[in-house]
Amino acid sequence: MEALKKKMNEEGIILSDTVLKVDSFLNHQIDPQLMHEIGLEFVSRFSKEKITKILTIESSGIAPAIMAANELKAPLVFARKRKSLTLTDDLYTAEVYSFTKQETNTISVAKKFIKKSDSILIIDDFLANGQAALGLANIVKQAGANVVGIGIVIEKAFQGGAKKLQEAGYRVESLARIASLQNGKITFVEGEHYETI
Repeated sequence: MEALKKKMNEEGIILSDTVLKVDSFLNHQIDPQLMHEIGLEFVSRFSKEKITKILTIESSGIAPAIMAANELKAPLVFARKRKSLTLTDDLYTAEVYSFTKQETNTISVAKKFIKKSDSILIIDDFLANGQAALGLANIVKQAGANVVGIGIVIEKAFQGGAKKLQEAGYRVESLARIASLQNGKITFVEGEHYETI
């Protein structure tokens, strides 16, 4: 997705060979026009699927996911990372390790929001090692529902998460795939097809 790649080049800050900061448009301050385009792109890529709900994880996945959900006229459910006084019983839970934050969180979704009859599109902001997406897929599996695919805004292709998800049987669609962050430069994976780099 060219508009996203352009924004990453203009505003992304490379903190190391493995960390890209995009807080000016995706995960602190949000660019609503770009998020709208991202939502439309996800809907286009999964247009042949019957999607009843979108599932993401708080908080950075919410903006792109809600734009896709709005276009599909489908509810958006987000997994919580923190315990809430109102979210205590009847939960689906999964353990998720964050590469960026170097910590493990228990994510949870109230059982009443995912039904066995649901066909769910998972959307997240970043894909590194695949842990967040696998955790969300685990929650869908616990509910007996179906994952129609996984939409990722930015994939760090050099970290192998997409391969892990594909090996688990999931369709992955990433809007921007990073081959490398070395030498202070974002190098994108060429082409749309998944190949080993």
